Amino acid sequence: MSISLLPPNFDDLTRAAVDKFWNSRGSGVVNISQGGGRDAVVGGKNMDGFVSIVHAIVEHCGLPADIVHVRKSQVVLPGFFRATKNWDVLVIYQHRLLGVFEFKSQVGSFGNNFNNRSEEVIGSAADLWVAHHHGAYGSRMEPRVSPDAQIEFALAPSVQSDPRPPFLAWLMLLEESEASMRSVRCDEPHYPVFPEFQGASYARRYQILCERLVERQLYSAAALELTVKGELEHRALSPATSIRNLFSEFSGRLLAAQHS
Repeated sequence: MSISLLPPNFDDLTRAAVDKFWNSRGSGVVNISQGGGRDAVVGGKNMDGFVSIVHAIVEHCGLPADIVHVRKSQVVLPGFFRATKNWDVLVIYQHRLLGVFEFKSQVGSFGNNFNNRSEEVIGSAADLWVAHHHGAYGSRMEPRVSPDAQIEFALAPSVQSDPRPPFLAWLMLLEESEASMRSVRCDEPHYPVFPEFQGASYARRYQILCERLVERQLYSAAALELTVKGELEHRALSPATSIRNLFSEFSGRLLAAQHS
């Protein structure tokens, strides 16, 4: 007996998400306060199609729809280095934080935004995992120690209510264009960069980022999907960094959670 980790219409859902992305960018629905080309990104909710995929996976795994939280007031998690962070989607089942999703996109301005995106994704993960280590996402166990020892306990707790980590996922939808695919030179005034970055395009740099976010266990899964402007089709540069792999991993985590 084989179990399908993904809904039968998964490919249709991903194409619909890409379609919504491009249509939302051209919808003219903007947030005037942001200004510039960022308007369509902020005002158009251009990644909502991928939020719908999370709903579909949860339903496919037989879990109730109300465990998926997407409203702005309901996607806030406490941090460790900062008070809170707003994510794109949270999945919480029986008070257990099962899934945390961040969906990002980039169309043009690759040189200006790549490092900002990289710093953001790395920092957000670091903050979440330290907060998790300190029992932020469950019923925290108060230290039964003297007040003088509480500071030491806070910096290095020995117990937490639930050591099982949430599924943390990051998706980058990147415009496939001549600018994102061409070789990029690295500045090396003092020390050489790692050889895999030599001449790597921005698309290749994002792929390396995704691979290393997972390899270093900062994220449970990370995906890079390329899409040509205005087209429904999309592709990954490797199976390991594909949207199909990301949601298959998430589905497996949901199925396991129902028996643990």
